[in-house]
Amino acid sequence: MEYTLLKGIDSPADLRRLPRTELRKLADEVRAFVLESVSKTGGHLGSNLGTVELTVALHYVFNTPDDRLVWDVGHQTYPHKVLTGRRDRMPGLRQIGGISGFPRRDESEYDTFGTGHSSTSISAAHGMAMAFKLKGEDRRAVAIIGDGSMTAGMAFEALNNAGVAHGGLMGDLLVILNDNDMSISPPVGALNKYLARLMSGSFYAAARESAKSVLKNTPLYEFARKFEEHTKGMVVPGTIFEEFGFNYVGPIDGHDLDSLIPTLENLREKKGPQFLHIVTKKGAGYKLAENDPVKYHAASGKFDPAVGFVKPATPPKTTFTQVFGDWLCDMAEADPRLVAITPAMREGSGMVEFHKRFPQRYHDVGIAEQHSVTFAAGLACEGIKPVVAIYSTFLQRAYDQLIHDVAIQNLPVLFALDRAGLVGADGATHAGNYDIAYTRCIPNMAVLTPADEDECRQALYTGFMHNGPVTVRYPRGAGVGIVPVKAMTAQAWGKGEVRRQGQRIAILAFGTLLYPALEVAERLDATVANMRFVKPLDAELVAELARTHDVIVTVEDGCIMGGAGSAIVEALNAAGLGVPVLQLGLPDEFVEHGDPAKLMSLCGLDAAGIEASIVKRFGTKPTVVRAVGR
Repeated sequence: MEYTLLKGIDSPADLRRLPRTELRKLADEVRAFVLESVSKTGGHLGSNLGTVELTVALHYVFNTPDDRLVWDVGHQTYPHKVLTGRRDRMPGLRQIGGISGFPRRDESEYDTFGTGHSSTSISAAHGMAMAFKLKGEDRRAVAIIGDGSMTAGMAFEALNNAGVAHGGLMGDLLVILNDNDMSISPPVGALNKYLARLMSGSFYAAARESAKSVLKNTPLYEFARKFEEHTKGMVVPGTIFEEFGFNYVGPIDGHDLDSLIPTLENLREKKGPQFLHIVTKKGAGYKLAENDPVKYHAASGKFDPAVGFVKPATPPKTTFTQVFGDWLCDMAEADPRLVAITPAMREGSGMVEFHKRFPQRYHDVGIAEQHSVTFAAGLACEGIKPVVAIYSTFLQRAYDQLIHDVAIQNLPVLFALDRAGLVGADGATHAGNYDIAYTRCIPNMAVLTPADEDECRQALYTGFMHNGPVTVRYPRGAGVGIVPVKAMTAQAWGKGEVRRQGQRIAILAFGTLLYPALEVAERLDATVANMRFVKPLDAELVAELARTHDVIVTVEDGCIMGGAGSAIVEALNAAGLGVPVLQLGLPDEFVEHGDPAKLMSLCGLDAAGIEASIVKRFGTKPTVVRAVGR
């Protein structure tokens, strides 16, 4: 495609100089460019195709970047990036050294708030709007939030706060609900387009305020208010947002620029909290994505847009997520007490088959991580055995519930922590770097780190059978290819195992880093222990290895600070054993997006990096003066 208009757009200021009649053509070019770009790099697809017209309209109507656009989650901001001077950088999307797949404040002045997790946009935009008021600046803040993100309590907390005045000040905030969970039905056609323009316009607002002043303090006032509320409620689902103090407009077709632009222009001029409900279609303009929005949510790699996603000729290795999904079905078949919970990640957590087979025992609670944990606690109180399938990075959002509602009461809830460690292209917001540190410090909590696919299955079974809270963490993608044994056998609780006997150096491995550790051990003739448990830690094994080796090396794919290596040091101190310890793990910094294997190499956690760190610290034949009392 020629991209005749798009090639002249290097900033939103260029877009705003176009005649309105050209915007439809520009939107078509942006959509084609995003499809072509993602087909070469991979990344989120359907959501970005669905926000093209909205992005064009927002940058056309609002004076960005002075007016602030805050995108929720942010995986739908590729059109925004294309129109804000990053078109030429799209070939490096989500790659080392390239631009992020999410908004980042250090990447562009148009990325006003960094995102990655959902349901933060209204809070952030409300804060910006209030800051403008406090500074006396005539600027606007716009939060763009999806219908999925509106399932989170934080979004409603923000609405509740933004709809009232604070010290006489009220921010000029516009919340746009991008509703892509339905098709454009008849009520969202000509009638609603007319009503939206009418309700957002100055005549309606002036008439409304005049009627208020005339009827104030009369018996007719309350009648008129309720009549307006319920009349609007018959054709628009906005009553709940009006109760929060917002002026509700919509729903309107989010792909119709002739409707979007005048409505946004009207709302831009209005003061106080405004709420615009638009309806869009995921994958809009690309039939394959329109027909299967779940499949085309994101592309894992390159594809031919004319053909779409195709299955690889060689079947991929079984992933840890698939291991979990298979175990979940098998465990549910064996134990009718099992109930599975996910905060809106059915596909990502491998629960599609479970949902089909056990619909009454499957609960998708929406993007509500806090609720998912306390809901599980309630189930556990009544003899149910809940399994919460949740990404490591998302469990962070429910930390209080993890401690207060589960651990203090010592309830038997199993947390299957997917995406532990680095996740690659999604970057720092999605990386599961901290779960070892933030779970092992909680009393009653057990932490299991399986090394491969079979250990993952057995660790899940072990955790499920334990009468207390347990996390089983596993990474994104496939392991080394160990086929899980069908039979489920509980591992010895809190016990590790020596996988290779060597001399001088003892490498204590947690999780999938067992296998590069074994590779290193062959070259250095080191002992390798597969620790399996971070908590309860096998303190006897740690002490034995400390007494029989000169140095200890710990390896983990989590943060070093407070991680599994720290647990080893604590155990050695408690036993009075003074042996040098080298802790290898993720550094005290946010690791950027990129290919996971390359990132692990850059962090020194591949076999070559582990070996280099050991040799640098201890040499190939470490000689260490033993501490007094050994």
